[in-house]
This record gives sequence, structure tokens and C-alpha cells, in this order.
Amino acid sequence: MAVAISIAEAMTQASWIRRMFERGTELKAKFGAENVFDLSLGNPFLEPPSQYFDVLRELSERRHEGLHRYMANAGFPAVRDAIAKKLNDNGTFPGLTGDGVIMSVGAGGGLNVALKTILNPGEEVIVLSPHFVEYEFYIRNHGGVPVPVETDENFDIDVETLARGITPKTKGIIVNSPNNPTGRLYPRASVAAMVSLVREREREYGHPIYVLADEPYRELVYVDDVPPSAASLHDNGLLIYSWSKSLSIPGERIGYIAINPRIDDPMVFSSGLTFSTRTLGFVNAPATSQLAVLRLLDVTIDIGWYKQRRDRFLEGLRQAGYDVVTPEGTFYIFPRCPIPDDVAFVNRAIEEKVLLVPGSGFGRKGYFRISYCVDDATTEGAIAALRRVVA
Repeated sequence: MAVAISIAEAMTQASWIRRMFERGTELKAKFGAENVFDLSLGNPFLEPPSQYFDVLRELSERRHEGLHRYMANAGFPAVRDAIAKKLNDNGTFPGLTGDGVIMSVGAGGGLNVALKTILNPGEEVIVLSPHFVEYEFYIRNHGGVPVPVETDENFDIDVETLARGITPKTKGIIVNSPNNPTGRLYPRASVAAMVSLVREREREYGHPIYVLADEPYRELVYVDDVPPSAASLHDNGLLIYSWSKSLSIPGERIGYIAINPRIDDPMVFSSGLTFSTRTLGFVNAPATSQLAVLRLLDVTIDIGWYKQRRDRFLEGLRQAGYDVVTPEGTFYIFPRCPIPDDVAFVNRAIEEKVLLVPGSGFGRKGYFRISYCVDDATTEGAIAALRRVVA
């Protein structure tokens, strides 16, 4: 076998989105791209804000001595200080300094660094399901054991179910809010109840249980009352962020890990994250992107554009009879399938040239994910196709 058995097995488990991409390529070649409605990939549709290109132009035209050399593994001090100040000012992490911010190669890189730093072999990490499929691979990368814990029928945290999932081996909980694939923003009361439970179990077991708040969609919310980050409510909390969605730059791979200042021994923890950044081969986050986001900390894409797409899809889905929970954020909707078999439903949708991802790919059978970061023509064509699927 050309690759390790573990990789070959993992590739078969993680192939749904890739399968849809390949199927879409085939259909577009056969019927024309304008006749295929691809809702499978969560790839931001909007271009980055104009300010982003202005900053890149300035960085390229003005020479910054030493910009492209090696740097401290944790990133440029000025960038880390500015992020810490923002998280101080908005109340996320009062007392945070730049030492508690580690620049990362996107949120995926940040999660791998965090998991590498906290996990001993065989320790468990809970993922609230449905969940981003890569979480399970990230956890296994570092000798951990992923433990999916179901959310309720509205995709809210079910504290009783969570309580049954926490064991003496639990070392962390990944909290992705707003959530991929459901779009749900976990309510304030649910997050507070979860944190209370985690504190109780920490006291019982005598070791920390880290809350890893994965928040690349933090700005993509459509409600006014945004709950605080789960990482800000729990002393042993880590906030993992990227600008992939807020600035539409997923290809640039730039993010950070911020440490709750109340964590046990924050300086040692910062050193551990820095060491993991280096030894995982990331070395440091991209230099030019660090300086770019430094100048864009208060800039985002037009969030209203995505809200319009969300509202149009919700209207069309409900008119066609689909059962769907309103997402408060991201650019995803996670409707219930009209038949129990989500894979069969997705295959039926392919017959109408609309590409979806089955919920079983995210740990929740009987549902499907729509990514609505698409243009108007794709939106309307997909809604019409989804009507035909259930006609």
C-alpha cells in the first residue's frame, strides 16, 4: 500500500465533501457549470474587502526590513499585542497580554497546536455533534480519542448527554459556535451550563478539562445578542480564531490561539503552544498575513450579503416543506431530510444537479448541509431543484 493503513482508512471516512466536489466537476463538464448547483463546499464567495488589497499594496511597495526572515515562533509581538488589546477591550479576556496570544496557520493549525499541547496518549476530547469532520482527525493526530456527544433536536448543547460523555479521561471539549454544519450559535444559558458542568468535573477528577472554542465564524452572525465565547467563561479556556471567513481569505492561512489569562500557569502554557507550533513544522504563521491583519482588526466582509442568502434559502426550503432550524450564523443550513436515509436523499438531489453533503458526514444522520456562499443564479437554481426533489 502506498500510504499508511491509518491514512487510507481515514481518507475513506473523510471523503464526502471531496466526493461531492468530484461529482460536481463531472456534472459541470457534462451539463455546463450554469446548470449545476453546488452547495457542498464552504468556500467563501465574497472577495476580501478593498482594505485588504490596500494593505497588501502598501506592504509590497514599502520595504519592511527583515519581514521575510525567521521570527519568533509565536509571531510578531506588535500583532500579538494588538490582538490582546482587542480581546481586552471587548471583554473576552480581561488582563490578556500579547504573551497569551500565539499566531497560527489558520484555525485548523491552531487547533492542532492546542491539541498537541494538552493531550497525552489515550486522553479523550469531546466534540459536540453534528461537527466539522476534521476534528476527529485532528484529535487522533496527537494520540487523543474523539468522543462525539449529540446535541439536541435544535442542535443546542444537551447538558445531560454531555455529562454522560465526560469521563476521567476527558481532557478537552471543542466548542464550535457558530457551528459548522448547523449554523447554530449556542445560547448563553447553554454555554454557561456546560462550563458549570466542566468545572464540577475538573474538581471531581483533579485535572483540567480545556474548553477549545473554535470560532472562525465569530463575525458571521445575524443576531444582536451574541453570547460570550465559551473560552472566556472557563478558566482553562483557549480561543482559536482565523480570518478565513471574516475577511474571506481562507487561502492565506492566518489565525491565532488566545489563552484565558486565568488558566493554570499561563506562561508555561504559552511556552507549550509556542513549542508545539515549532515542532509540528508550522514554525510561525505567515509573516505578510500577520502584518496585514494587524491593520484590519476591525474590518470584515459584508455580513449582510450572507444573511440575504440565508433568508432566501430558508424561505424557499420552508415553502417546499423542508423542516429546518434557523441558523444564527455561518453560511450553512442543516435541514432534516424528508426521508430517513440522508445518503439516498443526497443522491436523489444529484439527479436534479444539486450537490449537498449528507448529515452522516458530520455525525448526524437524516440531515443534509447546504452551503449558501453562492451567487444569485445558483441560489435560485438550487431552490428550484430542491423543490423538484420532494415534488
